[in-house]
Amino acid sequence: MSELLSVVVPCFNEQESIPLFYAAMEQVRNKLPLDFEYVFVDDGSRDQTLVELRKLAHDQSNVHYLSFSRNFGKEAALYAGLSHTHGDYITMMDVDLQDPPELLIEMYAKIQDPQIDCVGTRRVTRTGEPKIRSFFAKMFYRIINRIGQTEMVDGARDFRLMTRPMLDAILELKEVNRFSKGLFTWVGFNTVYLAYENRERVAGTTSWNFWKLFSYSIDGIVNFSDAPLNIASFVGALSCVGSAIAMLVIIFRTIAYGDPTSGWPSLVCIFLFIGGIQLLCLGIIGKYIGKIFTETKKRPIYIVRETDQQDKK
Repeated sequence: MSELLSVVVPCFNEQESIPLFYAAMEQVRNKLPLDFEYVFVDDGSRDQTLVELRKLAHDQSNVHYLSFSRNFGKEAALYAGLSHTHGDYITMMDVDLQDPPELLIEMYAKIQDPQIDCVGTRRVTRTGEPKIRSFFAKMFYRIINRIGQTEMVDGARDFRLMTRPMLDAILELKEVNRFSKGLFTWVGFNTVYLAYENRERVAGTTSWNFWKLFSYSIDGIVNFSDAPLNIASFVGALSCVGSAIAMLVIIFRTIAYGDPTSGWPSLVCIFLFIGGIQLLCLGIIGKYIGKIFTETKKRPIYIVRETDQQDKK
């Protein structure tokens, strides 16, 4: 029997891209000695995405889908799709074809090496992206690799081909606050990367804007580094030491020179500055506490409203 490749495809308002994606993937399937299994995940779309998935699953026996009760986010969609795969190999792809399907041929050839557990992809250019987004993306990888305990490859995509043992290790991580790029690295296993040029979407518009990406990057830093807490502690200690030195200077100046302590405006500025530092540190601590609170509630990562006849796990 041929080995099985499971293709996990998160979808959010992608009704135009789904037929194009499936057609492109079928061309690649004919060039690989693998059977294909598609697992589409409708992440609470508000267009006709679910209708397209129903139609595709009805027409093609190797197509399955999950539809969430609401939008839970791409991380939840990835986890749901991965949890419902049965393949010997597993890949995650964006339905907008920004992940080149033809790369799967080279990825499959590389993963035949028994020393390789995963073949990832990384963009070497960001053509078509706003410059400010590209700048902050590069800064994120630079920062996270300096302060985090898990190395992340600049430009790495979720698009990767992995073996079943690696997937099983990832599925053991049940956390609600998920950052897949970090989790793929954290579990270990030998990973190699293929570089490719950035591609534009074939249809539709992206749901990711600058602020969503910024918030996502903050989650990545909080999930894989305690450096912000260390910074908050350092700033607090530095502020305390600076205040003590300033008080000693004022006391010495008053005793030695009889110089009265004056300056209401400067005093107000100092209070506001110290108050700002305190709020900043509380915000950093609050971010970590919020993550802890979310995890302790043990709510499900996603809720399925509708699925086809695929076995649930």
